[in-house]
Amino acid sequence: MRDMIGYCGLDCEKCDAYMATVHDDQALREKTAKLWAELNHAPILPEHINCEGCRKNGAKTVFCEHLCEIRKCALEKGVSTCGGCSEWKACAAVGAIIANNPSAMENLEG
Repeated sequence: MRDMIGYCGLDCEKCDAYMATVHDDQALREKTAKLWAELNHAPILPEHINCEGCRKNGAKTVFCEHLCEIRKCALEKGVSTCGGCSEWKACAAVGAIIANNPSAMENLEG
């Protein structure tokens, strides 16, 4: 499995926070912060949009590092992704990700 597949199966390399970080793209940080703030009804600022991938060492968004229940669970269970957990297909949190991003399931199965 590629290192840039997140615990939930999402491809970190396609995430706007990751792209803004690796390309040091302030305009993309601002656009992403505005969108995520609206979607989450939370005060998300451009300086919050820094991430080098959820399974990699380095910067993470506040959500990914401290609030993501999927990441917390995978770390507690010691699996590299949810695909390594025997319960992942019945997990509501992973199911919500897959419902919006079907490619996540392919990543977890592959």
